[in-house]
Amino acid sequence: MTIAWYGHLRFKHVGLWKVIVISWLIAFVEYCFQVPANRIGSYQFSTAQLKTIQEVITLTVFCVFSLVYLKEDLRWNYLVGFALM
Repeated sequence: MTIAWYGHLRFKHVGLWKVIVISWLIAFVEYCFQVPANRIGSYQFSTAQLKTIQEVITLTVFCVFSLVYLKEDLRWNYLVGFALM
Protein backbone atom coordinates (compact mmCIF):
# COMPACT_ATOMS: atom_id res chain seq x y z
CA MET A 1 0.00 0.00 0.00
CA THR A 2 3.00 2.28 0.41
CA ILE A 3 3.39 2.69 -3.34
CA ALA A 4 -0.34 3.24 -3.86
CA TRP A 5 -0.53 5.86 -1.11
CA TYR A 6 2.78 7.70 -1.52
CA GLY A 7 4.25 6.82 -4.94
CA HIS A 8 2.45 9.70 -6.64
CA LEU A 9 4.28 12.31 -4.56
CA ARG A 10 7.13 12.31 -7.08
CA PHE A 11 4.67 13.14 -9.86
CA LYS A 12 2.97 16.29 -8.61
CA HIS A 13 2.60 17.52 -12.19
CA VAL A 14 0.21 14.65 -13.04
CA GLY A 15 -3.48 15.38 -12.60
CA LEU A 16 -5.07 14.31 -9.34
CA TRP A 17 -7.71 12.13 -11.00
CA LYS A 18 -4.99 10.19 -12.84
CA VAL A 19 -2.98 9.45 -9.72
CA ILE A 20 -6.15 8.41 -7.90
CA VAL A 21 -6.98 5.86 -10.61
CA ILE A 22 -3.40 4.58 -10.75
CA SER A 23 -3.26 4.34 -6.95
CA TRP A 24 -6.49 2.33 -6.89
CA LEU A 25 -5.13 -0.06 -9.52
CA ILE A 26 -1.94 -0.57 -7.53
CA ALA A 27 -3.92 -1.05 -4.31
CA PHE A 28 -6.16 -3.63 -6.01
CA VAL A 29 -3.14 -5.74 -6.97
CA GLU A 30 -1.73 -5.43 -3.45
CA TYR A 31 -5.08 -6.47 -1.96
CA CYS A 32 -5.14 -9.52 -4.23
CA PHE A 33 -2.03 -10.68 -2.35
CA GLN A 34 -2.89 -9.36 1.12
CA VAL A 35 -6.34 -10.90 1.52
CA PRO A 36 -5.26 -14.49 0.73
CA ALA A 37 -2.14 -14.03 2.85
CA ASN A 38 -4.26 -13.00 5.84
CA ARG A 39 -6.57 -15.95 5.31
CA ILE A 40 -3.66 -18.40 5.13
CA GLY A 41 -1.91 -16.73 8.06
CA SER A 42 -5.02 -16.91 10.22
CA TYR A 43 -4.56 -20.67 10.53
CA GLN A 44 -1.26 -20.12 12.35
CA PHE A 45 -1.54 -16.64 13.91
CA SER A 46 -4.16 -14.65 15.79
CA THR A 47 -5.63 -11.50 14.28
CA ALA A 48 -3.55 -9.36 16.65
CA GLN A 49 -0.39 -11.19 15.61
CA LEU A 50 -1.22 -10.75 11.92
CA LYS A 51 -1.76 -7.02 12.43
CA THR A 52 1.50 -6.69 14.35
CA ILE A 53 3.41 -8.47 11.59
CA GLN A 54 1.72 -6.26 8.99
CA GLU A 55 2.65 -3.06 10.85
CA VAL A 56 6.30 -4.08 11.24
CA ILE A 57 6.51 -4.90 7.54
CA THR A 58 4.70 -1.68 6.59
CA LEU A 59 7.02 0.53 8.65
CA THR A 60 10.11 -1.23 7.33
CA VAL A 61 8.96 -0.94 3.71
CA PHE A 62 7.94 2.70 4.21
CA CYS A 63 11.31 3.57 5.71
CA VAL A 64 13.18 2.06 2.75
CA PHE A 65 10.67 3.58 0.29
CA SER A 66 11.06 7.09 1.67
CA LEU A 67 14.85 6.83 1.63
CA VAL A 68 15.27 5.25 -1.80
CA TYR A 69 12.28 6.39 -3.86
CA LEU A 70 11.34 9.74 -2.31
CA LYS A 71 14.98 10.62 -1.50
CA GLU A 72 14.09 11.79 2.01
CA ASP A 73 16.55 11.87 4.87
CA LEU A 74 16.25 9.51 7.82
CA ARG A 75 16.22 11.61 10.97
CA TRP A 76 16.89 10.51 14.52
CA ASN A 77 13.38 11.43 15.69
CA TYR A 78 11.89 9.01 13.13
CA LEU A 79 13.92 6.20 14.66
CA VAL A 80 12.81 7.21 18.16
CA GLY A 81 9.18 7.23 16.98
CA PHE A 82 9.55 3.77 15.45
CA ALA A 83 11.17 2.48 18.63
CA LEU A 84 8.34 3.84 20.77
CA MET A 85 5.76 2.11 18.63
